[in-house]
Amino acid sequence: MEIGHWMTRRVHSVKPLDSISHAREIMERHRVNQLPVVVNGELVGVITDRDLRDAYPSVFAPSRPPKRGRKEIPPSTGPNDITVDAVMTPHVLTLSSKDSVEAGARLMRTERIGSVPIVDDGRLVGILTRSDVMEAFMAMSEAVNAPVSGESARGAPERESGPQRRGT
Repeated sequence: MEIGHWMTRRVHSVKPLDSISHAREIMERHRVNQLPVVVNGELVGVITDRDLRDAYPSVFAPSRPPKRGRKEIPPSTGPNDITVDAVMTPHVLTLSSKDSVEAGARLMRTERIGSVPIVDDGRLVGILTRSDVMEAFMAMSEAVNAPVSGESARGAPERESGPQRRGT
């Protein structure tokens, strides 16, 4: 099963200089947890809902040093003033549309990530999400378990479905 058949092609994305407030708005509006960060169609990073929470923690949370590869954010900075590039993950694991869904599922599980950007010829062409993987595996399971014409899934002859009259 090739990823290209199952991936989400309409990808919502942000730019590095967009605010994290804008990123959060897009995530909420489209009900997604990750956004590719793109410049001229080229993937330069990913920002997740967790990145946003870490970037703008509760006033009650103790301050922490920035994660490796990320910029330090002064404590008084608001979400409209923090840019995506300050909190995104810059080095992103990707797959191609020709890779298998199984490879995508394995990568998501081993790296504990919720999606994988799909890049062909240096351009972002889609994203493989947990939902896409579940959809592919459900279709595969249904195909494997589909009854042969005239038989049920267990090999017994099929019965007519629907309401039946008895005792008339």
